Amino acid sequence: MIIRCDNCSVSLQLDEGKIPTQNFTVRCPRCQNLIRIQKGSTAQQLEATSPAPAVSDGAQDFSIKESEFQINTALRSLLSALQTENKVLGQSDNSGEKPRRILLCLGQKRDEVGKVLVDAGFKVYVAQTPAQANERLREGKTEILIFSPDFAAEFGGAAILQQKVNAMYSSERRRLYLISLEDKGSTMNAHEAFLRNLNLIVNTSDIPQLPIILNRALRDFNDLYHYFNRALQLEPI
Repeated sequence: MIIRCDNCSVSLQLDEGKIPTQNFTVRCPRCQNLIRIQKGSTAQQLEATSPAPAVSDGAQDFSIKESEFQINTALRSLLSALQTENKVLGQSDNSGEKPRRILLCLGQKRDEVGKVLVDAGFKVYVAQTPAQANERLREGKTEILIFSPDFAAEFGGAAILQQKVNAMYSSERRRLYLISLEDKGSTMNAHEAFLRNLNLIVNTSDIPQLPIILNRALRDFNDLYHYFNRALQLEPI
C-alpha cells in the first residue's frame, strides 16, 4: 500500500500484512507529520496529494501570452549576441511582461479570487490540501502563492504553509512571493507583512482590485531585486 504525506509529499510503502483493519495514523519519517489513513481510500488519498490543478478558464489566452513572451525573450538574446559592440539590451527593450502563475490556497474566497485573476490573464492553480500546494511548488514554475487562514482548516493548512516558508533557505524564499488574504488585514501594510515573513497582505474587501494591487507590488519587488537577479541570471517574478 502506497500513501503520501499531506505535509511534505513523501511517498511511503506500507506492508499490507501489517495494516490495521480499521482507520489508522502513520507518522511521516521525514517531517513527523501524522498521516490519517482511511481504509479503502488510498486512491482518493493519492489524488488529494497530486499537484494542484489549473483553472481551465483562460488557459488558451495564457498559453498564447506565454509563447509570445518566450519568443520575444529568445529574439532579445539573439540580438544581444549579434551586437558588435557587446552591449546589453536594456530592460526597457523588453516587449512584454512575463506571464505569471499563481497558486491559490484559499477557503471561502477561492472561487471569487480565481475568477478575478483568470479574467486578468493570470494562470491559476487551486490547491485543496497542503500536499497539493507542495507538489505544485515543487515544479518550480509557480512563484506566487496566495493563502488565507481558512485554507484546508482540517489539516491546519495555513499554519503548514507558513511553517514551510519559514523553513526555506533565503535563496528559495526570494523566489516565492507570499500573499495572505485576510478579512481583517490591512492591504499593502509592508511593516506587518515583514514581521510575519510575508510579502504582501490583502484585505478581502479589495479582491476586485487584486490584479492591480498584485502587479504594483510585484513591480516594486522586482525593482528591489533587479541587480541581484541580473547577477544570478534569474528571471524576475
